Amino acid sequence: MAKSKWEQVKDKLTLVEGWARDGLTDEQIAKNLGIGKNTFYQYKKEHQDFSDSLKKGKEIVDYEVENALLKRALGYEYKEITKEKSLNPKTGRYEMTISKEVTKQVAPDTTAQIFWLKNRKPKEWRERQEVAVSTDTPNPFKGLSTEELRQLIKNDK
Repeated sequence: MAKSKWEQVKDKLTLVEGWARDGLTDEQIAKNLGIGKNTFYQYKKEHQDFSDSLKKGKEIVDYEVENALLKRALGYEYKEITKEKSLNPKTGRYEMTISKEVTKQVAPDTTAQIFWLKNRKPKEWRERQEVAVSTDTPNPFKGLSTEELRQLIKNDK
């Protein structure tokens, strides 16, 4: 039986959290730890501290993405600073100077809004509409043979 690498892995829980925060997949984290995918998932089940490190790291980046999506859905402003090199007459050296600062606006993104609403309010915003079908209505063609149905189709044309 192969020797467990858990002792080596448990010393790297801070790294595991960081890798998860950086957006690495489970497979990439397993590779960084020098373990296989199956061992990774086994450790995740058997060692709560390992699982917690992964969750904590992923939770942070999930919040960042959620905030970025919301910001994009609502639109936002930012300052754009233009810098240029100019010759300083006193020193004779080129220096970076701010030539202008402009406030720009990013319009709200309809796609981000739709995505947000479909996920946050699925009952109101899902595309699939549920239609109630009543089975109380009798089928007027019930009991007719194939030949009788064909005759009805022929007469309908």
